[in-house]
Amino acid sequence: MNQTEPDFWVLEYVTITKDARTGLVVAIGGTEQAADILQRTGGFLSAPGPRGDYHRLPHGLPIEQQRLKATGASHALLAAGHSVHLDPALNMLATPDGDRDAALRYLTQLAERVSAAETSSAVAEVLTEVAAPVHGLLPLTREVIVRAWITASDLQGAAPGEEPEPIARLGSTANSLSEAARVVLHARNHAARRTQPPATAPAPAPAPAAGRAQSPVSRRR
Repeated sequence: MNQTEPDFWVLEYVTITKDARTGLVVAIGGTEQAADILQRTGGFLSAPGPRGDYHRLPHGLPIEQQRLKATGASHALLAAGHSVHLDPALNMLATPDGDRDAALRYLTQLAERVSAAETSSAVAEVLTEVAAPVHGLLPLTREVIVRAWITASDLQGAAPGEEPEPIARLGSTANSLSEAARVVLHARNHAARRTQPPATAPAPAPAPAAGRAQSPVSRRR
């Protein structure tokens, strides 16, 4: 018996997220009833878009106000029976340390994975997570250090090359992280080529017991 797929009214789904290009909090999709809820409970404004009207929060709202209005609107929509996806970054009810806890769990999992690795390729996979050129842990950490160096220098009004010694050392620390990532990637490439454990030499044959003559021909009685 052939089963047909059910009909879904995709436009009835509402997505509330933050546009990466403009920084605006936008709500896409939904019915006229959803639009009414967005405007009344969240202060969203209607705006024309290339594929129809959408809603957005006003320009210049502080981040906490954006989160408060987006969370309030999403819960009002859910209470009215609408299906809603709320960007976790806008959810006021999310655990404040959720991102940090997730990062700690990720590092713990990497340590457990590499401890339990049974092949060189499995070790190489973990080292890739650590030092991959774009999204590896070391390059991302280096990016944080570089931005901290630049921001701290700007806040103190220091010209390039004239930063206080503790801040200037952030630059050398960033270089050290780059070198560390290079070393880890080199080790990763070496491990990736060793997919099998090295072969062991065969054990030598046991020596004959002392005092026993070995004759190739058995004696007849």
